[in-house]
Amino acid sequence: MSSALENYVNKTVSIVTADGRIIVGILKGFDQTINLILDESHERVFSTSQGMEQVILGLYIVRGDNVAVIGEVDDETDSRVDFDNIRAEPLNPVAH
Repeated sequence: MSSALENYVNKTVSIVTADGRIIVGILKGFDQTINLILDESHERVFSTSQGMEQVILGLYIVRGDNVAVIGEVDDETDSRVDFDNIRAEPLNPVAH
C-alpha cells in the first residue's frame, strides 16, 4: 500500500479513521507502517441537526493502525460542496 501512497504526496487526501473520524489535509509523508503526516488538515464533523463542522488541526499525524480508508480529494469538486447544508450521521468505529 505504501507505494500507492507515493502518488498522493503533496495532494489533498481524505482519511477515514478506524474510530470513525474524517480528516482532510495535504499528505506530506508516510512510513512503512502507514503513519501519515498531514499539513493544513481539518476534521469534518457531521451531525443530523446542523451542518458539517470543520475542526482545524494544522500539522497532524495519523497512526497507521488507525487508518481505515485514504483517498485523493478533487479540490475543485470539494470547493463546490455546500457543507453547511449537509446533515449526516457520524460514522461508527470500525468493528473488528
